[in-house]
Formats: sequence, structure tokens, C-alpha cells
Amino acid sequence: MTEAPRPLRVAVIGSGPAGIYAADLLTKSEEVRTGAVPVAIDIFDRYPAPFGLIRYGVAPDHPRIKGIITALHKVLDRGDIRFFGNVEYGKDLSLADLREHYDAVIFATGAIEDAKLPIPGIDLDGSYGASDFVSWYDGHPDYPRTWPLKAEQIAVLGNGNVALDVARVLSKHAEDLLVTEIPENVYEGLKVSPVTDVHVFGRRGPAQMKFTPLELRELAHSRDVDIVLYEEDFVFDAASEEAMANDNQVKVMMKTLNKWLEEQKERTEHASRRLHLHFMQSPVEILGEDGAVTGLRVERNELDGKGGIKGTGEYIDYPMQAIYRAIGYFGSELPEIGFDPKKGVITNVEGRVVDEDGNAVPGLYATGWIKRGPVGLIGSTKSDALETITHLLSDRENLYTAPEPDAQSFSAYLDSKGIRYTTWEGWHRLDEHEKSLGAAALDAAGEPRARVKVVDRDEMVRISCGE
Repeated sequence: MTEAPRPLRVAVIGSGPAGIYAADLLTKSEEVRTGAVPVAIDIFDRYPAPFGLIRYGVAPDHPRIKGIITALHKVLDRGDIRFFGNVEYGKDLSLADLREHYDAVIFATGAIEDAKLPIPGIDLDGSYGASDFVSWYDGHPDYPRTWPLKAEQIAVLGNGNVALDVARVLSKHAEDLLVTEIPENVYEGLKVSPVTDVHVFGRRGPAQMKFTPLELRELAHSRDVDIVLYEEDFVFDAASEEAMANDNQVKVMMKTLNKWLEEQKERTEHASRRLHLHFMQSPVEILGEDGAVTGLRVERNELDGKGGIKGTGEYIDYPMQAIYRAIGYFGSELPEIGFDPKKGVITNVEGRVVDEDGNAVPGLYATGWIKRGPVGLIGSTKSDALETITHLLSDRENLYTAPEPDAQSFSAYLDSKGIRYTTWEGWHRLDEHEKSLGAAALDAAGEPRARVKVVDRDEMVRISCGE
């Protein structure tokens, strides 16, 4: 009788979509389904709660995208993948710790830093990275509970979905966000914001927008917020005309913008807040006095006929008291793992981590934004994870390096180090607690809220551990 092969022990670092998709695809691979390669998978996250980007990187008024949590929840709810929260690689766990207990490690830590914008004035008081603001309004446990919302006029730099998220949250009335899961401290902060105008600046033209039709249309759903467009920004070259003719997404967005332009001409009543969309303008300097932001200087651009832009030498100054940089995310370097500082990714070839000579490092893999950079929508992470998992399985004969697995061995190891970790059962406790907080609170219409997010890390751990 042939002895069954021992399970291949795999650790996944990061419980966002990238990490959970990778674990799920591994369990559903033909080799695993047929029993040829049994696996034992543990997912680790630095936060006490799972879901990464979906919990801490998506605006709270995005219920459709937040709904992705439902699919991820089902994966971990099956019980064949373990979750360890409040455990940070590089702090609680070293690479040696993981190699001692696992045959393979998949890094899915994402990209949470803001891309740099090297222009004068970027470090003035009132100049912020969008990812920090997103972390605040999403109740990230490692960020301050307060945010300096004192500006009446605000600029958001960028033409992607994050820029629109930030602009939408800044311009909305706080009570209209009570139907979401925003924490109480975020509601209280937004409620006293004196904002009247939020300006979104994009370097290129309307036909080169990087956000999606859904994100664009959602701007019109905000109560008592006028969308303001500028006809002089609607100039098109041959590449723009081609995009509008052949790209369905561009067609839809241009139809939306043209509709808003016409409605703007007929507007007779005005809202108390305005959200301005500017195109063809590049930020060149953040203006300030006494160390604080007072304005934004931009250069007017023109299209070059090939889908690109060039500066015109015409400069415009806008009075602003706050600037939010939303020009992209950037990955963080991990201890003992090769890193490309230009791209902000783990050095890898198709998901295999490589050393400085380009040779694959046995047993180490990457997936998601830390593998390819912060591009693509959440759904595209699945195909990315499949590539990584395919390589891991093809390498499996050389991966059985850890001792015979014991289902309780790593729990005992964490206990021996005094690490207060959370589990999937603990997430259920926290999930129910947040829902109960929502049921006890009311939105602006007097209806119970679906959830109120717990922010404090220690409180999250305490609730998760049933203390």
C-alpha cells in the first residue's frame, strides 16, 4: 500500500484579495483536488481582522466593492485554510521562522505607501498622501483617530479611482455616510469640516481618464454637491478621437461628462458644496506661507496627438488650504526579501522571488500588487495569483523542506513567543460585534446601521479573543 504524501505546508503573508485568492486557487488546483498534492495553508496578516485592501483601502460608500468581502469570507469559512491575525512578518515572524515551519511562502502584502511627487512645497503642512487619508476614513488601526479637516478649498491630485474616492468623501456631507460602516471618530471629524470646494486635477484630457465609469457616475449621487466642469478642458486630438470611437469605457465616461456639461449650463439652483473636475493641468508647485499650504500652481497642458501631453508654459494659481496626493501607491520593502526600489515590488519573475543575480529563491513567491505593482482592478488579482500558484506547484518536488506538519504546531509556536494572535473564529466574534454596534446606532434617516467598524487594535484583539 502506497503511503499518502504529506501535506505541502504553505504560508501566505497577507489576507487581502491577493492572499486569499492565492490560497483558494491552490486548494482548487487539479493536483490538490485529486489528492496528488495535499496542502496545509495558513494565512497571516499584520492586522487583527482579515481582508486587507477591502477593509482598509476601499471607500466606505462602495458597498458593491465591499461585497467582495462576501466571496473572500466564504473561502476562509470553509475551514481548510487557517487565519492568524495580528501577526506581522519582520516583527513577530522572521524568514527563518517561516522556513522552519513551511515548505513555501507566498508574499501578498500589497502596496500601501503613496507614490512620491517631487515638486516644491510637497512637505508643507496641509499636504497629504491619499493613502494616509484613506487609512483614516477606513478605520485603520495604526493611524491617528483624528484628521485635520480645516480647509474650505481642497485639491486632489490624480485621475484614478482613489482620487475620486478621496474627493467624494471630502465633499460629501458626513450624515450621508452614516449608512456605511464608517467609524464614529471619522463621522465626527467629517461633520465639522468647513469644506466648500474640492478640485480634482488630471494631467491629461477627458479621453485619457484613469477612473472607471462606475466611479465617475457615483460622483453625481452625492447630495447637495454640484459637479463643476470647464469647457476649455474638453479639447481632443486624433488619439482622443480614436479612444472615444473605439473604447467603450471612454465612450460611456464621455457621455456622462457631456451630460453634466449640459446640465451645468441649465443649473439655476446651487448646492452648498462643489466638486470640480479639471483636466489638462499638471501640478508644478504647492504654494505656502508660514509653513502651511495656501495654494496650488499648475501648468496648462496640451495634447501631443499621440495620446500624451506637453506643457504650454501657461501657469495658473488656485487658492487652496489642503492638497491630497492620489497619484498611485507604492510597495514596501520586506526584511530579507529582494526589493526593486524603482517599481516598489518584490524582485520576482512571474511570481517566483529571485535574488540579485536573477536566480529563483527556492520556496519564496509573490502575488498581487507587491508582485506586479499597484495596477489593475481587484478582480485581475485572480489571474495574477493563478500564475504564481502554477509555478509553486511545478516546483513542489523541491519544496518539501519543513518538518512533518502538525496542525497545532504553529499555534503553539506563536504562544511560546507571547504573540496575541487572532483567528478566523475571532473574526466571527469581531464581525458580530461590529454588526451589533451598527444595530444600536442610527443613520440620518433613523434606521439602524449595518455595521460600525472598531478601530482600536487592542480592542479588536480583545473582542476577537473573547476577552
